[in-house]
Amino acid sequence: MSPQSFIFIGRSGCGKGTQAQLLIKHLKTIDPSRNSLYIQNGEEFRHFITGQTLTQKLAKDIYDNGRLMPEFLSVYQWAKALNERYTGSEHLIFDGMPRKLHETSVLESIFAFYKLEMPWVIDIEVSSDESFKRLMTRKRVDDTEEDIKVRLSWFETDVAPTIDYYRNNKAYKFLNVNGERSIEAIHEDIVKSLALK
Repeated sequence: MSPQSFIFIGRSGCGKGTQAQLLIKHLKTIDPSRNSLYIQNGEEFRHFITGQTLTQKLAKDIYDNGRLMPEFLSVYQWAKALNERYTGSEHLIFDGMPRKLHETSVLESIFAFYKLEMPWVIDIEVSSDESFKRLMTRKRVDDTEEDIKVRLSWFETDVAPTIDYYRNNKAYKFLNVNGERSIEAIHEDIVKSLALK
């Protein structure tokens, strides 16, 4: 199998990370010689803001106050991860990006640059109420009720138009998945729909 690329997108708490990790395990079973590079936007930022540069300190202030990071820092996280960790042989798994419509063209340029096929976009759909409930129960340090409400509002203004772009763009392979089921059922649905061999 040639290297494949996947973008996991959806509301906060929809299970993107869980399903991305399950897909990575599945890819390893059908393509044992090839690893996957997993780039999780939130995790990249949480690591980034532990540094002491001016940019990292300003980013930490944005993060601590529950605001949306500027686009240039999001793009920097993708580019840095690819530059430092991508060898050209791995499957690429992107989790939680792009968040804004105009970031889609930047992410698209990655696939053109590395001469990769356009990726699968896996939209894990859950309601706003379900997302809120899940985020309140996972007890992460940045998951206060107010912060969660702010992040969920970003979905409607920023992420939903991005999903619509992918859904209506024939250059992408788009998969919409009902995320309000068991983890196993969602994974089975994804694997069956992708039909990877």
